[in-house]
Amino acid sequence: MNLAIWDIESSSANTSWGSIIEVGGVLVDPNFKELDRFNFRCRLPEGEIPQAQALIINKTSVDLLTKGNLSHYQMLGQLEATFKKWSPAIFLGWSNIGFDDEMIRNEFFRGIRYPYITNATPNKRHDGLNIARGAHAVDESVLKTEINAKGNAVMKLESLARMNGIESSGAHSALFDAELVVSVLGLIKKNQPQTWDTFLRTANRADTEVIIKKEKIFTLAEYHFGKNYKYVVAPLHPKYCIDNYNWGRAVDLKIDPIPLLNMSISELKVAIKKLKFLKTIRSNKAPIILDASFGLQVEPYSNLDLDLIKERAKLVTTNEKFSQNILAALREIAEEKAQFDSQEDFLAEETIYKKFTPQKDTALFPKWHAASWKDKLILLDKFEDERLVSFGKKIIYQESPETLPLDILKTIKRAIAERILSNEKEKWWTCKEFYFECDNLREKYSNKKDEVKLKFLDEINEFVEGIQKKYEEA
Repeated sequence: MNLAIWDIESSSANTSWGSIIEVGGVLVDPNFKELDRFNFRCRLPEGEIPQAQALIINKTSVDLLTKGNLSHYQMLGQLEATFKKWSPAIFLGWSNIGFDDEMIRNEFFRGIRYPYITNATPNKRHDGLNIARGAHAVDESVLKTEINAKGNAVMKLESLARMNGIESSGAHSALFDAELVVSVLGLIKKNQPQTWDTFLRTANRADTEVIIKKEKIFTLAEYHFGKNYKYVVAPLHPKYCIDNYNWGRAVDLKIDPIPLLNMSISELKVAIKKLKFLKTIRSNKAPIILDASFGLQVEPYSNLDLDLIKERAKLVTTNEKFSQNILAALREIAEEKAQFDSQEDFLAEETIYKKFTPQKDTALFPKWHAASWKDKLILLDKFEDERLVSFGKKIIYQESPETLPLDILKTIKRAIAERILSNEKEKWWTCKEFYFECDNLREKYSNKKDEVKLKFLDEINEFVEGIQKKYEEA
């Protein structure tokens, strides 16, 4: 499959409340030959307060926020069209599973577009950072790396690019960062070709579950607190190796499973927490699963007899009752935890995973986007999901406010005003929070005598004051 390598720059680090303001990508074939590329930048959505630090990092001036050719809505439309054109592909970036993917899912959800475009069949997704960490776990010489104060290899994209002779001075623009990912991954494939296909085979949930169900013993490569770890594991019985979260479960073979096999569910709940013998394989997050031989070379597995490890694996993978009991114990642990979870009400923007949009509504998306603004307002009555109705009204307010009846226009404007003018500590960025952030950054950059950033803070501060004034009058 082709690789669709992409990157975003955003107005905020919060995936539920921030917005993508720039997105770029490069499409390459399996041999890293470039096939296509794009870069889109848009204006900040109406009524949103950005995070100053985010804008400093991605070098976004007030002019770029306000004078771009594309509105936010238009940019999302072009992005969706491009990703559809590039399909089928493996979509990936750098640490995208933790941030970029979540941002685009939330953006598409709020934008009345199908959120799972990058990983829904026929597409797959992976993460360049996972691959780099996996390659480094196999052979630390695969890439030249900086070493931090703790003695750990630095796996930041800009650092890896610079250390390996790749020009990186333009880092933190979307297309440039996507190009860096192409270069670094191309280097990994060139320097460690024997593992490349192994990494890519976990690029979707279904393929990963096949590995978990079929393989009796393998190495799970994980990264914790700046270090790579390799665990030799055996998945639970094929019928019971996938838990309620649709994640794989495996037993770490440095632990003797025999004392565990006849434990009650209550005893297993204690043992899971105390002995930490159970490994979670997040099958929808591109885990790194390697041949068992890689883990067998490191301690403590290298100190154990190979036949003993194989015997332990057999005990785990063939014991149905034990595997059933593990899943039951995990279910009870999750239920107990849920009782203590916050019972606060979630706002519509935060509910992408709380409730799925009906298929009937999803089927209406293309028709809604193709309609005129006037017809868009009428078509909102066709949606069953009330969240989509509220999102749709806000999109119309931001793109074509004259289309809305006066009462709806005022209601939306007041709702935005209540949010951004709040004096409370909110989940989203408020004017108050922005000014507090700006004051802290001014102190930081004054100490550094950084006149460029101080001038930028004055400009963005004036921009936010303008937003505040407009909504104080709402």
